[in-house]
Amino acid sequence: MFLIRRLHKWFGLVLGLQFLLWAISGAAMALIDHRKVAGDQSIVHVAPSPAPAVLLPLSEVAQAVGQPISRLELRPLHDAWVYAATTPSGIQLVDPVDGRRVIIDDARAKKLAVASFNGSASVTSVSLVEKPTLETRDFALPAWRVEFADKERTTLILNAVTGEVAGAKTNTWRLWDFFWMIHIMDYTDRQSFNHPLIIIIATGCLWLALSGFIMLFSAFRRQDFAYIHDGIEWLQRRR
Repeated sequence: MFLIRRLHKWFGLVLGLQFLLWAISGAAMALIDHRKVAGDQSIVHVAPSPAPAVLLPLSEVAQAVGQPISRLELRPLHDAWVYAATTPSGIQLVDPVDGRRVIIDDARAKKLAVASFNGSASVTSVSLVEKPTLETRDFALPAWRVEFADKERTTLILNAVTGEVAGAKTNTWRLWDFFWMIHIMDYTDRQSFNHPLIIIIATGCLWLALSGFIMLFSAFRRQDFAYIHDGIEWLQRRR
């Protein structure tokens, strides 16, 4: 019993600190405005310009794409329109008037981001992201990361193939994501609930609870139950 008490004390100290971190991070995430975390208010939806009156014949579109097309969609792209052709190798964008390939390079990504940004701050950086980062882990890659010089350091994430704005990240989201990392104890990818560290901590919490029950019951003496018995008899006599 001495060993259990000693282990219970030190386990309680270590796990108590983790419980404190869980409480702080959970409260912080609950207090942060979820609308600011989502970042939707940083994005404005641009009204499309009128579609071209004369479109390229589908046979010429197929020739321009150069691959079998399983789906063809005419969609707006800021102040222009494009054909989005789904092929075995992915989506290709084609100008619906002259058939030229439409590439989302850094200049076009910047133009699209500025048009979709709900603010007047200037662009500080445009970078192509090809490997997942903390900010882009939930988006399809490759993607363009366009950062603005506002107080929230808003970053718009654009699909590098289609040019669509996939989402926005702000300082509010970065703060929330920090507390999320602490809460789920995934200090690398910030995604998993089932990593070894949290399993170890959960097992430790279970052991702490069980050892606490063992010590609780071992702390009782026969005399403690005698008091209960005497109390019951007294109540019965009062009736």
